Amino acid sequence: MLLYGLHPVAAAWTNPERRIHRLLVTGSGRAALEPAIAEARAQGLQRPEASPVDRMELDRMLPPGAVHQGIVVDASPLSELGIEDLCNELASETSAVIVALDQVTDPHNVGAILRSAAAFGARAVVVTERHAPETTGVLAKSASGALEAVPLVRVTNLARALTDLQENGFWSVGLAESGPSTLAKLDLTGKTVLVMGAEGSGLRRLTMERCDAIARLPTGGPVGSLNVSNAAAVALYEVARLRE
Repeated sequence: MLLYGLHPVAAAWTNPERRIHRLLVTGSGRAALEPAIAEARAQGLQRPEASPVDRMELDRMLPPGAVHQGIVVDASPLSELGIEDLCNELASETSAVIVALDQVTDPHNVGAILRSAAAFGARAVVVTERHAPETTGVLAKSASGALEAVPLVRVTNLARALTDLQENGFWSVGLAESGPSTLAKLDLTGKTVLVMGAEGSGLRRLTMERCDAIARLPTGGPVGSLNVSNAAAVALYEVARLRE
């Protein structure tokens, strides 16, 4: 896969779990990436030598309008974590937070949610194998490096995955405008899954039925709802605030 842009590439370059095959940079791109190159060298990571290219060559390699900042790497995908792996990894914890997305298909939204998850300490983002974006450079760019820090866990059946998490001590809270109470009124101090639906359709019926509670954000005024990435950021902030 091709990753591009300073923050996604710098995070991948310094991630020991990421295999890098090729680095293509302009002169200014190389200068911007130099701190990450030095950090990887200090860690003893095996990384390829940079190949100088011009900006137009990078433009031709990437989707139209991609903001690559003169930096592209060809990298192997990260090893995927399964829902059982995630449950085992968090078995001994008492207050982990996970975000689960119900058929959110826009890679920009999923990337932005990964970024918020990293910023507010969420341990993973769970998505469905179908009706979810592939892990591409577009998603990685939107995540701004968070793809290296927060696992993106793909599951065949989200309702079943919520059951697995509940059996491992998680309390699942679905976010919907129909929620009888606001998120702030719930006890979110334990192991929590925030379940977010796609814009427009929201949470599917079976997903809502598997949630332990349905809550809403206190939005109002002429625009009564947020897009899913903004709603996730607000919800994650609220959980972090309630735990202080």
